[in-house]
Amino acid sequence: MFRRTFWFTAGAAAGVWVTTKAHQKLKQLTPESLAAQAANKAIDAGHKVREFAVDVRSGMVRREAELGEALGLEAAADDPALPAPRRLVAIEHPRTTHPYKPHNRNEDH
Repeated sequence: MFRRTFWFTAGAAAGVWVTTKAHQKLKQLTPESLAAQAANKAIDAGHKVREFAVDVRSGMVRREAELGEALGLEAAADDPALPAPRRLVAIEHPRTTHPYKPHNRNEDH
């Protein structure tokens, strides 16, 4: 009699455990849960890409400084021997616009 009670209780406990695990997995597979998981992974990937970009930028600046020092390219910003920066021609001379033609048949109405 005691054996039957033990195995009945063990079976009931196993059933409850399996049911609980199944419900947890089903909740993880809902569209809302999948969307939240994807958003979290995208945010994590964005942070990793940003960290990588910062590392690349700092390495680039360090390497440019090493190369500038080795080649003797380090010059002061106020050095009068350097030419003044040029403005773009497009900024100094804006493009002329064409007048509006009210009888243009190629317009979408």
